[in-house]
Amino acid sequence: MKTEKDLDKLCIDTLKLLGVDTINNVNSGHPGIVLGAAAPVYYLYNYAINQNPKDPLWPNRDRFYLSAGHGSALLYSLLHLAGFDLTIDNLKNFRRPGNTPGHPEFRETPGVEATTGPLGQGVAMSVGSAIAEAHLNKVNGSKYTDYYTYCLCGDGDLQEGVAMEAISLAGRLKLNKLIMLFDSNDIQLDGPTSLTCETNFKLKFLADGWNYILVTNPYDKTEFLEAIRLAKESDLPTVIEMKTTIGQGATKEATNKVHGSPLGIAERDLLAEKLGYQYKPFEVDPLVYKHFQNNFLKRSLEKYTAYSKLKPLKTKSLDFDLSELLTKIPEKQATRKSSGDILTYISGQVPALIGGSADLSSSTCVKGVDGDFDHTNRLGRNLNFGVREHSMAAIANGIAQTGVLRPFVSGFFVFSNYMLPAIRLSALQKLPVMYIFTHDSVFLGEDGPTHQPIEHLTQLRCIPNVNVIRPCDFKETLAAYKLMLSQNNFPSVLVLTRQNVLENPNSQLDIQKGAYIIKAEVNKHSLTLIATGSEVDLALEAAKVLETKGQGVRVVSMPSCFLFDRLTKSEQTEILGNSKIVAVEAGSAYSWYKYTPHVFGINDFGLSSSEAEIREKLKFTKADLVDFIENAVK
Repeated sequence: MKTEKDLDKLCIDTLKLLGVDTINNVNSGHPGIVLGAAAPVYYLYNYAINQNPKDPLWPNRDRFYLSAGHGSALLYSLLHLAGFDLTIDNLKNFRRPGNTPGHPEFRETPGVEATTGPLGQGVAMSVGSAIAEAHLNKVNGSKYTDYYTYCLCGDGDLQEGVAMEAISLAGRLKLNKLIMLFDSNDIQLDGPTSLTCETNFKLKFLADGWNYILVTNPYDKTEFLEAIRLAKESDLPTVIEMKTTIGQGATKEATNKVHGSPLGIAERDLLAEKLGYQYKPFEVDPLVYKHFQNNFLKRSLEKYTAYSKLKPLKTKSLDFDLSELLTKIPEKQATRKSSGDILTYISGQVPALIGGSADLSSSTCVKGVDGDFDHTNRLGRNLNFGVREHSMAAIANGIAQTGVLRPFVSGFFVFSNYMLPAIRLSALQKLPVMYIFTHDSVFLGEDGPTHQPIEHLTQLRCIPNVNVIRPCDFKETLAAYKLMLSQNNFPSVLVLTRQNVLENPNSQLDIQKGAYIIKAEVNKHSLTLIATGSEVDLALEAAKVLETKGQGVRVVSMPSCFLFDRLTKSEQTEILGNSKIVAVEAGSAYSWYKYTPHVFGINDFGLSSSEAEIREKLKFTKADLVDFIENAVK
């Protein structure tokens, strides 16, 4: 009869070889982390973590984030052995269309908590998960919400700025149920980490307010599990630095040569012989499955069963009443101010809303309610992210992954560039994160071209599954919030003005189609002007001039190209008509060429000056627009 020690070794060896077989089968993948981190990851699952393979989205489960997403073969093999709905055939289909993609993808594979691969993002998302737990623990009580977030990261992860930003914030917030497993093997793709890094990570984490534990031999169960026990006793987030050996047991172990190159059959057989592993590729001893059932599954089911006996929590509504807001529509106001007023109002009715700004709440007018979230006030719904745009967006993804909270983040629109990787992952994961950006054009004025977005609308519109909304006034801004809270499968980007805009009597509270006729033509239809945001006013002014000259001008407000593009061709034509089209927007023209070759835009950087002088210098006045249109329709 095999002892527990024997069974542990068998499980670890199986996990290693199954991962190697998965990679070899398609001749693609990363065996280094599979061999180097198999033992501690196995110990975590079989002796510490609480999950239910039959209900992988159980709300009170522990979370495991594989920030080192290149280790997907290790994770998939582990999930298979642990009883998740992942078959040997799925493993054989690794890196091919199916549920075992090259890097882990949220919603694609049971047991995968986040889409990772771009290094550092998983670290930041795990911080978001821990924030969500700390908040919901106070809101719902510990019977309903009481879980740990574990994150496996590597040397490469901790070289990314997004990770370091998130780690700093996690320490400040004292997220004590966040446990970081640092796969510290001193190797990265191009060679030893000494080529690029001299960081003393112990001092770094301690300086950021973390609890630090060194595990010199993570292959020893006792030492590893003792570290987990100590981490759970701390009132701080904990990093466990595990001194692993990349590619442990391979002929090229402890070198970068084993990082991302399949071992091959001959090397696999040598490794199996070294381990005393007698099974063929993809063959698993039934004792392995049984050992997982007797440990991981039995332990987890105890907590799951207790949770399932509780009265189900009422789903937090995302609906809100508009009546009071509709009595307060301003005649003239910046849409950033409208957004702030609306957000504050609806936050009182929508308890799921949580978020904040990157040290810009006074400028973006975006702030959560119920006080600041920190270690003394877990009920607070305002997150002070600090000057951390990179991680702010990624943290919001981690919050959204709970499926309960609706996070929002805010900053100047020009700094959305810092957030693009996380916004892209929001879209890929179908997470309804609300990105609220202000200072949307060159007309913010004196701050100058460093703060004046030009290309940003175009580049965000290019990302699949991202709804970019640029409202023209208070009513459209309110419509945008209604829309954002009603949609659950993609992120929204709300783009707002610093300067005041007029409230249009014909603007709408329904922008489901993405565009609508805000001014119908008076004369026979000869021209359609499409505009967004503050340029709707400009288009309307130009239309008045042109109609005095006999033109039949229709003005279309198009706050969302994303939604408009989902319409049928006939629905689009009903709005735009069949006449010549001119698009008007104070930014790059490129996203408009799919509708028309005639785009009145700004394709160069701005300048430091007043709004009026900028308009004159960049030739973006009413007179310039009229001239442009008349030349276009000749």
